[in-house]
Amino acid sequence: MDWTEILRKTIDYIEDNLLEKITADNIAASVNVSPFYLQKGFSLVTGYTIAEYIRYRRLYLSALDIIDGNEKIIDIAFRYGYDSSESFSKAFSRFHGIPPVKLKQKRSGIRPFLPLKIKLIIQGGYDMDYLTEKIQGFKVIGFERKISFENSYEEIPKFWDEFCKMYINNNNAETEQTKIVWESCVGEFGICIDDDGKEDEFRYIIGGKYDGEAVPDGMTIYEFPDMEWVKFSCTGPMPGALQAVNTKIFKEWLPGNPEYKIAMGVNIEWYSKGDTQAKDYKSEIWLPVERKK
Repeated sequence: MDWTEILRKTIDYIEDNLLEKITADNIAASVNVSPFYLQKGFSLVTGYTIAEYIRYRRLYLSALDIIDGNEKIIDIAFRYGYDSSESFSKAFSRFHGIPPVKLKQKRSGIRPFLPLKIKLIIQGGYDMDYLTEKIQGFKVIGFERKISFENSYEEIPKFWDEFCKMYINNNNAETEQTKIVWESCVGEFGICIDDDGKEDEFRYIIGGKYDGEAVPDGMTIYEFPDMEWVKFSCTGPMPGALQAVNTKIFKEWLPGNPEYKIAMGVNIEWYSKGDTQAKDYKSEIWLPVERKK
């Protein structure tokens, strides 16, 4: 299925099930794509996470219900998935800027949030700087953390800051972990993995190539199978250059791509050595793909 159509069908699914329990896994199954890439692509294209979009649509519709009817606030709260009037009122006030009990006296306080319309303009997506490569299965070693989809842009840089302070910018005595960091070039890869069935988070590994050495406590191993990868080149200061290419992938390269589709819920960011703020700093984004039949 074309990526543009996947996003359209995602929005249709959400609209058809707004009063039901909606999970990213349910949506992903309905459009036949991995939950990781669905959530990543949806966020990059629309500017909202799937959870935010569902929450905002429900809060808008609940405001219309309050104005149009005589129902109790608690009944409306239950309808839209809140387990108490307090949690509903808090979310409602944060979104609309007015508590639900005062809405009828100030109807202009509603913040509209209508269903999104996906209209992508493809401009030069196939001229992006990339190559495809079949790579034999390999293992990485590194440090792993669970990252929430909703706060990934804050949590991942914080994880990297902690890693650098502990192992890169630290002159303390050598430990088993420090030795592996330097010998295996841990920090060469930033790896997102969605394979544990938790729809609200994914695994993130700061890693390097694993060569069979003993694995110290606190570190983890991950193995990639033989597969084909598309490698997109990035040039420029981090993280802006990488984020710009990431956005172009989901707005230009994936929509309507006649050759490739995503093969599994994982992607790799590759970092070169050098000054990450230099205008000529080199990095890459690797996506696992399979060719369309």
